[in-house]
Amino acid sequence: MEDSRFMVSPLGFVSVLLLAVILIVFSGPRVSAAVSNDDETAAFCNIDLTTFLPLPYSNSSNMHCKPVWKTYVLQYSQTEDHVVTIVLSAVYTTGWVGMGFSKNGMMLNSSAMVGWINKEGEARIKQYHLRGFEPSEVIPNKGELPLTNVPAVVVLHGATIYLAFQLKFADHLAHQPILFGFGSRYPTKHNHLYEHDDKTTIMFDFSAGSVSAAPDNIGHMKKTHGVLGLFGWGLILPYGAIVARYLKHRDPLQYYLHIVIQFVGFIIALAAVVVGVELYHRLHANVPTHRGIGIFVLVLSVLQILAFFARPNKDSKIRKYWNWYHHWVGRIALFFGAVNIVLGIKIGGAGNEWKIGYGFVLAIVLITTIVLEALSTMRRSEKTVPPSAFQMNPL
Repeated sequence: MEDSRFMVSPLGFVSVLLLAVILIVFSGPRVSAAVSNDDETAAFCNIDLTTFLPLPYSNSSNMHCKPVWKTYVLQYSQTEDHVVTIVLSAVYTTGWVGMGFSKNGMMLNSSAMVGWINKEGEARIKQYHLRGFEPSEVIPNKGELPLTNVPAVVVLHGATIYLAFQLKFADHLAHQPILFGFGSRYPTKHNHLYEHDDKTTIMFDFSAGSVSAAPDNIGHMKKTHGVLGLFGWGLILPYGAIVARYLKHRDPLQYYLHIVIQFVGFIIALAAVVVGVELYHRLHANVPTHRGIGIFVLVLSVLQILAFFARPNKDSKIRKYWNWYHHWVGRIALFFGAVNIVLGIKIGGAGNEWKIGYGFVLAIVLITTIVLEALSTMRRSEKTVPPSAFQMNPL
């Protein structure tokens, strides 16, 4: 009978899952934040800043004000000589609050102003260079923000923290990708930040007379890319492989299920690639590993589709070589697909819910594999038990 197994052995499959889980664990925890009410954040625009902020930050008469994200409210002004005065406010309990400027909407190589009130009640505000994705690569007292000689200020007024700083640009500041983030843990004594609990990217218009803050669709595209990749490579394609391995006794149902599931998974994974390519063109992000693995996995997927149309008959002499090719290309594709999902979660700086979600998907696939492998082993053992020989009693 034909060996129609497409996927990895249980040991190989478990290895892929364990590798992904280990990578997720070591990428660091994140915690979601509470959601704010737009009406409450808008009320912050009417607060009298002169009672607790020094000049020029307290001069709100010529400032525009806009709620931008959660409890974050941005007040700003821009002069004819391109001096931008910024006052950022947010509801505060512990940890740090930050606002970053990015060239392409990505965290990598951006610069940010971060403020906090330490455990001793002392206010701290510093510029940081986000050189990488690890906390050790977020460098204090570095960055490319053109700060003026006016000292930056951080103040805790009631339950709200205010970060105020002034920048002078060479040209008029118009549409600008802005990063917002916060962390619930206090920075270290050497001012190194712990990982953020949540963050977002928006496209903000600093043009005079325009106070609209239109969220950029880059964040939505990132989520779409991640969801498609996770469901395509993390759930549907692995289940198509599981069907091929564990439902051989239900042929031809197993064959047709395998084809349908894998084609659906391929379409979803291909959609993830299309969105990823569009993201790359918009952001020009420097993510060669994630991009390279994505291209490699896409090529393997196309080869699998072509292999389906070139499938020889069961009695063909080359059928065993086709089986060998089909099995191993599928194994390699799913392995690197799982690795690339984890890389995407890490590179995109996704929140804790993404890691929990992918961990849940991995757990479902793993449990399904273990249960079906146990049932398959029991079925094989029952078939290999020889029937008891009939013996006649001697006369």
